[in-house]
Amino acid sequence: MSSGSGYVGILSAELHFPENGSLKGKRKELLSVKAQLQRRFGASVAEVDHHELWQRSRLTLSCVARGHRELEELLDGAERFLAGQAFELVRVERDVVTLDD
Repeated sequence: MSSGSGYVGILSAELHFPENGSLKGKRKELLSVKAQLQRRFGASVAEVDHHELWQRSRLTLSCVARGHRELEELLDGAERFLAGQAFELVRVERDVVTLDD
């Protein structure tokens, strides 16, 4: 597959916070989620859409790994983590790229 350049995985997740009543509450929850994704999966994470909505967010995260299987395991773990939270995981998109692409 790759000639040693490694793999970058990108996961974009649409989140819904049905119980949330304020931007402050959403941001507090996102701060915790982002920190845990960084710590557990070595991910870089950013909120990329719906900044001013109380009950919606879109997070995009990226992970880097030497092998394709290792990267898929990181992305699978991050997706499982997000699915297990109090908010709803509405939609997930993912892509894997290499420098060879």
